[in-house]
Amino acid sequence: MKVPTPHPLDPRLESLLDRVADRQRADFGHSQPDLKADGSFITACDRWSDATLVEGLAELFPGEGVLSEEGRQQVPATPAYWVVDPLDGTTNFAAGIPYWAISIARFEAGVPVLAILDVPPLRQRIVAIRGEGAWRNGKPIPPPAQQLHNAGCASLCSRSIRVLQKLPHRPFPGKIRLLGVASLNLVSVAMGQTMAALEATPKIWDLAAAWLVLEELGCPLRWLGASPRGLQAGQDLALTDFPVLVANRQETLERFMPWAEALEIQGPV
Repeated sequence: MKVPTPHPLDPRLESLLDRVADRQRADFGHSQPDLKADGSFITACDRWSDATLVEGLAELFPGEGVLSEEGRQQVPATPAYWVVDPLDGTTNFAAGIPYWAISIARFEAGVPVLAILDVPPLRQRIVAIRGEGAWRNGKPIPPPAQQLHNAGCASLCSRSIRVLQKLPHRPFPGKIRLLGVASLNLVSVAMGQTMAALEATPKIWDLAAAWLVLEELGCPLRWLGASPRGLQAGQDLALTDFPVLVANRQETLERFMPWAEALEIQGPV
C-alpha cells in the first residue's frame, strides 16, 4: 500500500463539519432524549445536526442526493449520493458519556468513495478516499496489520453480545469492549484499537464511512446477511440491517467466525 499524501478534503465540507461538531460539543450534557418509534433515542441535537448536514451537502454538491438517519432513508437516484449519520451514539451523548461520532460518506457506483468520521469529544477527524488511503487529523493511518500495540480487544455491539451464549464452552478469543457507537466499533479495528468487531444490526448510515476506512487499511469484512454493495435507487433502508464481522487480518477474521456464524444462526435480532 502506498503512503497516502495529505487528503484534499473540500474546505467548505470541513467548515460544515466543524459547525456541526461545535454545536454537538456545546449541547453535550444539556440534551434530553425522546424515544423514536423503533425504541432508539433521539435528541434535538440529532435533528438539528441531520437537517444542517443534509441542507449543507445539498448546497455544496447540487445534484447529489442524500440519505440520512433522521431524514430520507431511501437510496437516491442520483449517480453520486451521500449517506449521513448526524450523531452516531445518541445514547452515549444523552447519558453524558463523551464518545460519539458524525459519519458521512459519498457513494458512487454502489460503494463509498469518500468517508469522514468526526469524533467531536476527541476532536479527531478520520478521512478515507478510495484508492488513496486514510488519515486521522491529517496524518496517514498505518494499516492495523503493521501496528504492534494491539491489546487483544474485540468490540461487540449490545445486540451481538448474546452470541456468547451460543458457544458457552468456547472461550471468546478477545477482551470484550462495547463502545456504544456502531461506526466507531467498526473503525476501531482499522485504528488498531481492537482486532475484530461484530455488529448485529447496523444500518447503512452506521457503517457507510467505517466501511471505506476499513477497506482502505486492508481490513477484511465478512457480510453476514445482506451486502450493502450495489444498493438500488429508491430502495428503502429504514428497516434493513447489514450484520458484519471485521478484523485486522484474515486469520483473525477466521478465528472469530464461529461467533459470527452463531449470530447468523440466531436470525433477526
